[in-house]
Amino acid sequence: MGNFFSLVQNENMKIYRRVRTWVMLGILVVVNLVIPLLFSMVDSEGATSIWDSVILSSTFTFFLCTIFSVIIAADSVAGEFSWGTIKLLLIRPWSRSKILLSKYVSVILFSLLCTLLLTGVSLLVSSLLFSGSVDSNMFTSGKSGLVFTLQYILCDYVNLFITVAIAFMLSTVFRAGGLAIGLALFIMFTKGIFMTLFSPERYTWAKYLIFTHMDLTSYLQSDVGPGGITLGFSLAVLAVYYIIFMAISWYVFKKRDVAA
Repeated sequence: MGNFFSLVQNENMKIYRRVRTWVMLGILVVVNLVIPLLFSMVDSEGATSIWDSVILSSTFTFFLCTIFSVIIAADSVAGEFSWGTIKLLLIRPWSRSKILLSKYVSVILFSLLCTLLLTGVSLLVSSLLFSGSVDSNMFTSGKSGLVFTLQYILCDYVNLFITVAIAFMLSTVFRAGGLAIGLALFIMFTKGIFMTLFSPERYTWAKYLIFTHMDLTSYLQSDVGPGGITLGFSLAVLAVYYIIFMAISWYVFKKRDVAA
C-alpha cells in the first residue's frame, strides 16, 4: 500500500509542478471572484441570494473545471508516451494496474480540488456580497439553499466525473492527448444536441444512451426525467458505462506493448 501511495504522490508531483496547472487553478479562482461581483452589479433590487449566486457561478465555472480536468486526464497517460517516460515507469517493480490506477486517482484528486476550489471561492465571495435571507425561485420548496446548492454541485460533478472517465479511456487507448481532449470536449458540448435528436420521449432505446443521463440537475426539480426515466435508472446506466470505460482502459494498458 505504501508503494501505491508513493505512485500517487509521484503522479501528483507531475501534475502540480507544471505551470499550466497553477494557471488553470488561478483562472478558476479569478472567474469565481468576478462572476459574483458581476451579479452584484446588476442586482440593484437585492433579489439575489447567496445560494443563487453560488449556483449561477458554478453553472458557468463547472465548464472550465471540466475542461481543465479533461486536459489533465488526457495528458496523464498519453503524455507518458509523448515524452517517452512510460518506459521509466515500466522498468520499476510496479504492476501496470497500479501505475494506471495511480494516474487515475491523481486525476480524480485534481478534479475534486477544482470543484472544492470553485465552490469555496464562490461561496466566500457570494456570502460577502449577497444576503442569505432572500427568497429564491431557483430551488424547490422544502429544501434549504445550502442543501439544494450542494446537491446541484454534486450533480455537476457527476457530469464532470463521467467526462473525465471518457477522456482517460481515450488517452489510454489512443495514446494521443490532443485526440482525447478533442473527443471528450466534443461529447461535453454536443450532448445536448444528441438529447434533442434522440429524445427518450420519441425513441425508447434512447434511454440507454449516455448523453441522456449525464446531466442530473433536472432531478432536483422533478423525480421523473424525459421518457419516464428515474434518478436510479440514470445512475445505473452511468455506472454501467463507467465500468465499461474503466475496463477498456485497464485491458488496453495491460495488454498493449506500451514499452515499444
